[in-house]
This record gives sequence, structure tokens and C-alpha cells, in this order.
Amino acid sequence: MIEFQAVRKEYPNGTVAVHELSLSVPEGTITVLVGPSGCGKTTLMRMVNRMIDPTSGRVLVDGADVRDRDPADLRRGIGYVIQQAGLFPHRTVLDNVATVPMLSGATRRAARARAAELLDRVGLPAELGRRYPVQLSGGQQQRVGVARALAADPPVLLMDEPFSAVDPVVREDLQNELLRLQDELDKTVLFVTHDIDEAITLGERVAVLRQGGHLAQYADPDHLLAEPADDFVTTFVGRDRGYRRLSFVDSAALPLRHADPVPLGEPVADAPDWRLAVDADRRPRGWLPPGTAVTDPLTEDRLVAGGSLHPEHGPLRGALDAALSAPSGLGVVVDADGGFRGVVTADDVLAVLRDARDRP
Repeated sequence: MIEFQAVRKEYPNGTVAVHELSLSVPEGTITVLVGPSGCGKTTLMRMVNRMIDPTSGRVLVDGADVRDRDPADLRRGIGYVIQQAGLFPHRTVLDNVATVPMLSGATRRAARARAAELLDRVGLPAELGRRYPVQLSGGQQQRVGVARALAADPPVLLMDEPFSAVDPVVREDLQNELLRLQDELDKTVLFVTHDIDEAITLGERVAVLRQGGHLAQYADPDHLLAEPADDFVTTFVGRDRGYRRLSFVDSAALPLRHADPVPLGEPVADAPDWRLAVDADRRPRGWLPPGTAVTDPLTEDRLVAGGSLHPEHGPLRGALDAALSAPSGLGVVVDADGGFRGVVTADDVLAVLRDARDRP
């Protein structure tokens, strides 16, 4: 869908932002450009919608050279999301999202109907459409930015560090939302970040750039972590790349240990081990410390926070994190509805890894 053919960007003062870079972005995938500040990743992205023209080389979108297209017409067919959303402060949220359909010739009524549909798709309640951007949280503004970028149903979506200005919890939520939307919409997404964790979480393909706009490596995340191309890539992906690789190993082979949780709202007898407390729907609520007896109905204020939860059949990284973060050393595994399924230990995870490594 997007192809860079030996593109170079050199400014009049001699600075080279992108150096003879060739790269193909497959249709219907999320491809991430990652690297340190000044490596040319944003410059490369902006060549796609002609905000920047290359000094030499070609940029193709769906087989056509972008320089053969009128810039305004080209940009109306490419969604663009930037850091802090870039919303029009004097327009309501609904009118912000409706802007692109109206520019494309839709009536005000049709454009607003499309905007309302997209706000729902990105997980925002309809009543927020009447507010102005300043009345929204940072995470809500970014969701509006994504909705606006999708308003004309473009085949290509450019995202320039869109989640870097929000806190880590909101950032993870927005990343999950993007992955959910991609499952539904199947866009070709070119995503820029300086965060390797974000790159391997979102990217089906990851391009690592070094200073001067050189392409250091282009690979799927698992291959990138397993076989860095050189010392620069090794340093950039981090010393804990082995732990990060667990994100790409399924936990289907991980055995679940049996545990009898204690129910909230009932008395609990003394016991020598940590015990998990669950609500009426068997959702984990926390841990009861060893040697604790509760003669009155058990309430959540008596519990110790339980660490992360591991979705059944999710990546092994989540299982190991759940075991390491729980005060009991037991990672809690839940089903798709959040109901308790069993527990795992860090040793269980390591055993699965050993089996996978030793298998011919």
C-alpha cells in the first residue's frame, strides 16, 4: 500500500534527514517507525501525505507516485493523527469529526451522523459530542483525533506519536483501542513512536531507524527481538529483549494450578497460605494474607491488592507478570469474562519456555 523507493531528504544546510531509504508497508497492517529523536521517522511519514517532499526517490501509495497527486486531494484520502490530537478548539467534538466528510462534499446532516457513528466506534459516549476539546481529558481528545482521521474512511492512516502525551494507563488503553479498531477496519497504518515497547505491542512490522535517517532493521517484532541486526538495534531494543519476546509466545501449554478462592461476604477461617478472594461472579478482588481469620462477612478493605491478571491463552509475558506482581507469588488466570480460572507460578512459565526450547 505504501512504498518508499530510495527516498532521500536533504535540507539546504546539508542536513540529511532521510538517507536513501527503501521500505514497503503491506496493505492492511500496522507498521511502526521507531528510533531516537532526529532519526527521520516523522520526516519519512510526512512524505506520504506530501507535507514534505523527498529530495530524491519516490513515495508510492497504492502504486501511484504521491507527487502526481494534488496535495489537498491526496490528504483527504489519508487519515492523520498527531500528538495531542490537534483538534479545532472553537468547534464542538462532533463538528471536529464532521470536518473531513464536509470537506469531501457531504451535507452537514450526513457528516454529523457519520461523526456520531465514529465517536461510538472509538468508545466515546454520544453526549461528549456537544463538548469542546478543552472540556475533554487527554485520552478522550486522542480518541476524537482517531475518529476524525477515520471520518472519510481512508485506506491509509498516519499516526505521529499520537499517545506519547498521555499517562501510561491511558496510553495502554488507547493502544488496545487501536488494535481493536484495526481488527474491525483493516486499515494500512503507519505509526511513529520513539518507544520500543509501544512499537512491538502495536506493530506487525517494525522499522528501526538510526540517526541520519538510515534504516537499521525492518522485521516483525519477534524476529527483531530474537535477532537484532547490529549493536545499535541490540542497544535500542534493550537488554530485557528476552522478556519482551514472551509477548509473542502463547500460553496455551501453560498448566493451571487448582485453587479454592474465598467468597466476599462470608466469614473465613484461619489458614497458613495466601487466599484469593472473589466476588459473586468469581471475579478476583484481592488476596487475604496468611493467618487471617474473618469472623464477620469478608469485605474488600481486608484484602491486599492482587497484582495483574492474566487472560487465559494470552501471551506468556502476561502470565509471568501476573505471578511476579502477586503478593502470593501466584499469577491469577481469568477467562474472557474476567472469571477466575486458576493460578500459575513463575516456575510454571519457565518450564513451558524450557520445553519449547528443547523441542526439536
